Amino acid sequence: MKDIILNIEALIFASEEGISANDIKQVLQDALAIDINKEEVLDFLGKIELKYESEDTVFSLSLINNQYQFLTKEIYHEAINHLQAHRDRKKLSQSALETLAIIAYRQPITKIEVEQIRGVNCDYSIQRLLEKDLIKIGGKAESIGKPLLYTTSDQFMNHFGINSVKDLPQLKDIVAEENSIGDTVE
Repeated sequence: MKDIILNIEALIFASEEGISANDIKQVLQDALAIDINKEEVLDFLGKIELKYESEDTVFSLSLINNQYQFLTKEIYHEAINHLQAHRDRKKLSQSALETLAIIAYRQPITKIEVEQIRGVNCDYSIQRLLEKDLIKIGGKAESIGKPLLYTTSDQFMNHFGINSVKDLPQLKDIVAEENSIGDTVE
């Protein structure tokens, strides 16, 4: 019985979006080669829920949208909010900002095209932007090798407070005439 409870806990812990009682039943039957019904699974889930009600644990078993998942208890939400704010404060490097600007203005664009514009390898910058969910893979190009196309994400729009890429400042609004190259000063 303890083995079944531990297996159920492992399944819930490993499930990104949560897991239903029916899915738990099916996985246990397949993985452990046992015969178990939904009522037994629900009984085990009740025991797990009681186990995590203790003040010695930081998370509890929650049922959301008919799926079970472990969530941190409400008492710890303030600390978690500060952690998220701390992570969000980490700034992007200059190269990541340049890469993001190129993708925002030229999307959809391949990594090779970004590298041609910047003149340097952009693997790390693109990876960081993907991790921060500021860009996303928007498909594959029709060119040789079918390279990935990158576009800005919804998180990018939220972060910069815009509704679409049309809301980005136009380059003519950013570049001042006195910054022109090749002008002679008399």
